[in-house]
Amino acid sequence: MRWILAAFFAAAGVAHLAVPDKLLAMTPGWVPFATEVILLTGLFELAAALALVTRPLRWWAGVALALYSLCVWPANIHHALGGIDIPGLPSSWWYHGPRLAAQPLIIWASLYAGEVIDWPFRRRPR
Repeated sequence: MRWILAAFFAAAGVAHLAVPDKLLAMTPGWVPFATEVILLTGLFELAAALALVTRPLRWWAGVALALYSLCVWPANIHHALGGIDIPGLPSSWWYHGPRLAAQPLIIWASLYAGEVIDWPFRRRPR
């Protein structure tokens, strides 16, 4: 799961750097320096994806990716409720509903992949 999550965040990081204008459309207006934030988050996602598969940095990457996933939730909500049409992305609730519902799962997966938590797969003491 760690490698899948790292690939997911790396792909998102590439998207942030390659097509920031598409992500700018879904960024809430109250985010200052939105273009710069999008580019920095792309770099962050790439670095954190690499850190997640590196033992010494794994724990920190798990925490950072979980917090990051929590912080980008408002942009996902803004995109879903704002009726913002972004070319290449579906605009129906068949897309937005699962995406919004998956955010807590992504937060949990980040913590689990980073070995911050082991729930619900806790090892039983011997």
